[in-house]
Amino acid sequence: MAEAGHHLLEVQDLAVEFQTAHGVVRAVRGISFHLDRGETLAILGESGSGKSVSAAAIMNLIDSPPGFITSGRITYQGTDLRALSGEERRQINGRKIAMIFQDPLAHLNPVYNVGWQIEETLRAHGVGGRDARARTLELVRRVGIPDPERRLRDYPHQFSGGQRQRLMLAMALGLKPDILIADEPTTALDVTVQAQILALLEELQAETGMGLLLITHDLGVVAEVADRVAVMHDGVIVETGPVREIFRGARHPYTQKLMAAVPGRGAISAGGPAAGDPLLRVEGLTKHYPITSGLFRRSTGEVVRAVEDASFELMPGETLGIVGESGSGKSTLARALLRLDEPTAGKAWFKGRDLFAMSARELFRVRRRIQMVFQDPTASLNPRMTIEQLIGEAWAIHPEILPKRRRRDRIAELLELVGLQPGHARRFPHQLSGGQRQRVAIARALALEPELVICDEAVSALDVSIQAQVIELLKDLGRELHLSYLFIAHDLPVVRDFADRVLVMYRGRIVEAGTTAAIFESPQHAYTQALLAASPEPDPEVQAARRVEREAKLAAVG
Repeated sequence: MAEAGHHLLEVQDLAVEFQTAHGVVRAVRGISFHLDRGETLAILGESGSGKSVSAAAIMNLIDSPPGFITSGRITYQGTDLRALSGEERRQINGRKIAMIFQDPLAHLNPVYNVGWQIEETLRAHGVGGRDARARTLELVRRVGIPDPERRLRDYPHQFSGGQRQRLMLAMALGLKPDILIADEPTTALDVTVQAQILALLEELQAETGMGLLLITHDLGVVAEVADRVAVMHDGVIVETGPVREIFRGARHPYTQKLMAAVPGRGAISAGGPAAGDPLLRVEGLTKHYPITSGLFRRSTGEVVRAVEDASFELMPGETLGIVGESGSGKSTLARALLRLDEPTAGKAWFKGRDLFAMSARELFRVRRRIQMVFQDPTASLNPRMTIEQLIGEAWAIHPEILPKRRRRDRIAELLELVGLQPGHARRFPHQLSGGQRQRVAIARALALEPELVICDEAVSALDVSIQAQVIELLKDLGRELHLSYLFIAHDLPVVRDFADRVLVMYRGRIVEAGTTAAIFESPQHAYTQALLAASPEPDPEVQAARRVEREAKLAAVG
């Protein structure tokens, strides 16, 4: 089918436009790049720069209307993909060119268990039933899902965000594609699992010669795995070159801005326990989930110990970082504090009042003071509401905060605070990129002027420049409004820059706690040490030295 001597994938002069009620949006404007066998090409750029739209165009996933590819040629091994019929494209998509999407929950069917969904992908491309089941189990085990035999019977909502991303990776790799397009594949992953996934991708590239098109905002990941980098801004590729050349000698002002925004390079916060009474005090917080089986989900008598005997304090105006791998209990802890999940045991006092003993009416009043930015903005934003309605809903529920005549102006102010334009207020969530949706979620949380904000991976979907802006915004708001933060994150450099103190969670327990300086400069627990060692450094030379060191250790063990 293909002609010899061609790049594995080549994109020439690609342009994509979207017809909207407010005019034409030129999302991608004449970009060109190529990918060769066994190569990793990273596409960097801020949220809304056109990265994901370009990937969707390659997979023929542009919703048309309102989106249209207005020009360009996309070739796979010399064959023009745009000239193929729908049936011919289906033979390539998934089998030859696979994609991992940025938002795993939106791309996993909530009514089927995950084992069936992965098997169905394999069966659709001719893998028999018994072989499909065996291959599914092998894939899920390989991407690091614990107890895979049992978990294959679970549904997407029963997995953490990082675990869902791993399931998407298993699904994409099932047919050993020639090209894998990975759209923010490590956004929801903690650093240890991220390191495992990146190692797995490199191993598969070595085995099969797979080309990897990596769309990411994480410069540490780019430094770890990329061979070449293309930097996108406002729908255009502004700079491209070998990874070391881009990191060491970026020429374009936008690329230089990205490199300057890398977190984890400044001085560590000197924060510590503040004087006075704690804003939040937690003692012995425990959350167990019963394990069920069968059609009627009967209890087996066993439980998942999601959080076990967690105790800590948060002072007014303090930022407490919570780190740990996916499934360690971080998000469960946050949800239990808000009683979105009822705790199994323990107590939590907010300004001296027991959250777990409050009536529904009391809890309603207190929740205005405790706001949460969830990990998955697609799931937390109502798709039927505009951005203006989503932010303004807070004042409809608590009308005493802001008079109606000021609400539209305040929405514009909040959007600008988080790096969006007032015009975004007229859009719906699906018309925004993943990073833009997360910024909307942050603006909505700030609308109620809370005293405590629980951020569950609140900046994980943001590119480094916007991430730096949002972190500075949260810091400024913390100082101006005396806000406190519970900051849940897997991005250790961001925690290093933002938190005053840090809790480290592992398998539901807090295994280490201390000031940010103590945790990052002198970790005591072996798990904390492993987390810090696995955190990618945004420097190709450092990553190359680490790789040599790892390979030497493996050779010595062998």
